[in-house]
Amino acid sequence: MTEENRPQPDQPELTVTSESSVQETGENKARTPEQEGEAMPSLEQLLKKAELDAAEHYDAWLRAKAEGENIRKRAQMDVTNAHKYAIENFSTELLSVMDSLEAALAVENATVENFKSGMELTLKQLTATFAKFNIKQLNPQGEKFDPHLHQAMCMVESELPHNTIVQVMQKGYVLNDRVIRPALVSVSKGKES
Repeated sequence: MTEENRPQPDQPELTVTSESSVQETGENKARTPEQEGEAMPSLEQLLKKAELDAAEHYDAWLRAKAEGENIRKRAQMDVTNAHKYAIENFSTELLSVMDSLEAALAVENATVENFKSGMELTLKQLTATFAKFNIKQLNPQGEKFDPHLHQAMCMVESELPHNTIVQVMQKGYVLNDRVIRPALVSVSKGKES
């Protein structure tokens, strides 16, 4: 290279390009309207694509709607079955108590002692079943009257303080802290002063 062609430190370096590369660049810049039409889709093509997209979205929406309806029906059936068969486990446990009672009645030459021992065993089975299903007995003898747990049948004169349960006429039962049958009781009036 000659000194004239050498780049000077304060001047930018010039690069020489060939004519063919200049022509290619010129062709890229100057496109014809037909070439631009190929790159940009026509309105008909855009409309067809939008219609296909709309049909696809409508189909997906219908499927989602049907799935939601199926889930709702399944949940409704589950709730119905839960109500219908809620006591199935409890009923199964009570069958053994029923079998014991039937076996006791089937004995022809039973004595009073045999009946009594059979009844005690059956009561133990029933009590165990109640405990398994969290059914608790209310036997409030001597406790303070609670209208949420007890039902007063009468008031009687007594030496006990006012509103104390004097007698339990029928035991009550609680299922998971909910009273399923209140205890029927007689309540003291208390001492008259």
